[in-house]
Amino acid sequence: MAVLNKIRQRSIFLIIVIALALFSFVVGDVLNNLGSSSGSDSVIAIINGEEVDRNYFMSRVENMQRQSSGQMTNTQAMNRVWDNEVRSKVMKYQYDLLGLSVERDYMRDLLENNLASFDEFKNEAGLFDEYKLNEFISNLKAISPETTTLGGTPINYKTWTDFEQNVAVSGTQQAYFNMVRAGITGTLTEGELEYQLENDKVDIKYVQIPYSSIADSTINIKTSEINSYMKRFPSKYEVEASRDLVFVEFKEEATPADEELIKESLISLIEDKEEFNEAAQISETVVGFKNTQDNESFVNTYSDPEYEFDDNYLFKSSFSSKNADEITSLTENEIYGPYKDDLSYKLTKMLSIKNIPDSAKVRHILIPHIGALRADETVFMTKEQAKLRADSIYNILKRYPSKFKSLLSFSSDKVSNEKDGVIEFSFSDGFATEFKSYSFENPTGSIGVVNTDFGYHVIEILSQGKMQKAFKVATITRLIEPSDDTRDEVFKNKSNFEIAIASGGFQEIAEESKYNVRNVNSVKELDESIPGLGSQRSIVRWAFEDQTSESDFKSFTTPNGFVIVKLVNINESGIMSVESGSVTALPEIRKEKKSEIIKSRVRGKDISTIADNQKQTVKSAVALNMKNPTLAGAGREPLVIGTAFGLNEGEMSEPISGNTGVYIVKVTKITPATELNSYQAVANRVGKSKENAVNTQLYNALKKAAEIEDNRAVFY
Repeated sequence: MAVLNKIRQRSIFLIIVIALALFSFVVGDVLNNLGSSSGSDSVIAIINGEEVDRNYFMSRVENMQRQSSGQMTNTQAMNRVWDNEVRSKVMKYQYDLLGLSVERDYMRDLLENNLASFDEFKNEAGLFDEYKLNEFISNLKAISPETTTLGGTPINYKTWTDFEQNVAVSGTQQAYFNMVRAGITGTLTEGELEYQLENDKVDIKYVQIPYSSIADSTINIKTSEINSYMKRFPSKYEVEASRDLVFVEFKEEATPADEELIKESLISLIEDKEEFNEAAQISETVVGFKNTQDNESFVNTYSDPEYEFDDNYLFKSSFSSKNADEITSLTENEIYGPYKDDLSYKLTKMLSIKNIPDSAKVRHILIPHIGALRADETVFMTKEQAKLRADSIYNILKRYPSKFKSLLSFSSDKVSNEKDGVIEFSFSDGFATEFKSYSFENPTGSIGVVNTDFGYHVIEILSQGKMQKAFKVATITRLIEPSDDTRDEVFKNKSNFEIAIASGGFQEIAEESKYNVRNVNSVKELDESIPGLGSQRSIVRWAFEDQTSESDFKSFTTPNGFVIVKLVNINESGIMSVESGSVTALPEIRKEKKSEIIKSRVRGKDISTIADNQKQTVKSAVALNMKNPTLAGAGREPLVIGTAFGLNEGEMSEPISGNTGVYIVKVTKITPATELNSYQAVANRVGKSKENAVNTQLYNALKKAAEIEDNRAVFY
């Protein structure tokens, strides 16, 4: 009681202490968050001292993905944006060093070069008019954020300023590259050297003792020798950080029993059946697929959601070749199936058979309305108003078909308008269902109004192709998917394996359970795909997390089920391991050892004697030059041919270690190039070659020299 009384007496004091503690905790957390948001947590890269903001970068990645219309993964879009951003920052750094920028007059020249072909900026003489350009920009700014059109493309002030920025960047880059090119030339000395490399000729006799004359099995190579070789050529064996993984996949796949259940469920839909209505306490007849009159509703009810009723007529070629004969042999209301078609089971009912043309030639006038597909900002009519206009045009054409071309001005389809509104297409082409149905199911000469998602079409059928038998079917489709029991079994197996390997023995336990263990080596930090699993960025991120150690494992969900991944090796950046490097090092070390053995065996002061001793033949090569150091039948041998050019006529070389063997060369003839009065033409050619290399080599050199801190792996 005494303690409680003391607490009560000091309650105000305790409240203040607790409040201060909470306040300090909250303030500390806020300050920490502020610190992190202004530090590396908000910076995705630092390029030559300039930070790249995370939010800015991520928004560009999202835009890139949207623009690709789903053709790029997030990682692919990220890499594309990264390349663009690095190039932009690396080049900007150079521009800033030089004080290079696009001034007003130069900018106008650039805009004229880019826009001279647009009618919007031409005067009466058909020439580019700067006044019209200024007027266009002013109007665009005044109506912002509303859009207008330029060359038929919607544009607003924001897209215009982005365009100007791109033009400025491109112009600055061009100016920079031009400055570099201006300092590049081919000197007369370079011209003379190039001419001599091309035209100095030498004839030789030679003996080749191939490395293959010594069996690989006779060459012993120690691990220390491989290590020494790799240290001699460090650039060849430098690697970035990587991870080696193993994994076992647990796929959720349908079993034969699952497939039988799917087939049975489809069979149960064919005939009518009696079902007891619990609510009404009576038996009711449920109409089956065979007798239903509402085929569309039946298909949409019992098919998987993505397989809705298709009201189109189909040619035989539209059906799977495995089942086309059976389906097209059906009579009306007859049912075929269940049958397997790729990854699904199907039940098909024949609804109607008729002859229709395989192609059509029509012309149309498209009247769009607000909300119609591809309707631009200039469209102001409601759907009702568009219908009234289409009907009016139809009424005119019914009486005066010859007026069709004169009415094309009302059509928004600019592509077909260029062809007098004419469209030719085959039955299999992907046109709007309503447009297609009218064109193929009505006789030549018909004129009608058809409503599609694009608006109202006034269509005239000009001609039709060859008549073919076509079929309208109702098809119930069920994907072949694992049952709940199968999924539960897969999950249980995965969980049991996960528990079993907790104490080690990943490989052994997998083999005992007859699971297939897959190896994946040299996974890089920014990789996206895992061979055999596809896009699995989450696995790569886990493998590179600081808290993930060798022998750690983790379960991941995949589109096909689950996978348990184990981290086998952590390979740091630097020189690769001897084991990895031996793949390329061993052949080179063998070659070096074979070369020394062969050289020690070479005896004789005459090339014929050496050839005899080595059981080889003396070969000849004529008109060799340094520009193309190739020996017929032996390939490129620059060291061999270079050595020949260093010998006098009649002189024989010491043994030379070539690419394919050891060579002994004897010069039989030297033909110096004819001297020229001037080497300026060759010098110009050399200079031109250097200029052509600027675009690629210059940027690559600047990028290599740049200081780039890459934090992408933290965020992706």
